[in-house]
Amino acid sequence: MGLLKSIFTWWDGPTIGTRLWSSRNGEEVGRDAQGNVYYRKEAGRQRERRWVIYNGDNEASRVPPRWHGWLHFTHDHVPQGEEDLAKPWIREHRANLTGSDQAYLRPGALPTGKSRPKTLGDYESWSPEEDPA
Repeated sequence: MGLLKSIFTWWDGPTIGTRLWSSRNGEEVGRDAQGNVYYRKEAGRQRERRWVIYNGDNEASRVPPRWHGWLHFTHDHVPQGEEDLAKPWIREHRANLTGSDQAYLRPGALPTGKSRPKTLGDYESWSPEEDPA
């Protein structure tokens, strides 16, 4: 099933056509810690093209900040190694879990099935019978 899936679907990773086109027309410039591969192609009079082939699901949040800057022409320096983890406040990447079973739900959110905690001046709905005017 893996071969058929890579021929016809693009949302679970690159298709065979994308891999073939990238290997023939693009120049591989680097890889990040997650295994994503980055390419570029000189375009003559136009600006060069830059793109990424994801290692796994096509999830844009998996691109590290320095590679994102390179892809969007913020800088021309091609990131090398683990430069992103050089600062102590930078954390390891965590996938965007929105829409999955592991997504964060605040206490009292409808899908959790729990009721929201009461507050001091809790909400009272308006009704036209109680209008003093």
